[in-house]
Amino acid sequence: MYKHILIASDGSELAERAAARGLELAKLLEAKITAVTVTEPWGSVVTGEAALGFPFEEYEKSAAENAAQILAGVTEMAKKMGLACATAHVSDQFPAEGIIAAAKEHGCDLIVMASHGRRGLARLFLGSEATKVLTLSTVPVLICR
Repeated sequence: MYKHILIASDGSELAERAAARGLELAKLLEAKITAVTVTEPWGSVVTGEAALGFPFEEYEKSAAENAAQILAGVTEMAKKMGLACATAHVSDQFPAEGIIAAAKEHGCDLIVMASHGRRGLARLFLGSEATKVLTLSTVPVLICR
């Protein structure tokens, strides 16, 4: 069925649970696994006067360290299940676009990710990366709650 599964994680507890489900599915299907995390552009995270106190170089270093920690967590879960897991850190992109780009770049035929389940005004103002991925992806997306 699926031969290469992309597991997207932001390091949250919900993302960890989705990663576990994705790994279980990959084991069942004997599929390859790539874990991905995405770092947003510096300008979208740090604006105005805050940019003076948090220089670009510090942001890049912090983002790389955070991404390495997130990916190590998924890799460790995979290792405990006897699975090999490739990793990818997509930097300087918004999450949905970065996840879709990673799926395409790595030839993945399924994306597994969590949904934070925001509703109402929170969804309107904060958006939903899961919804964006569902809307823009050309491959199937499995959303775990």
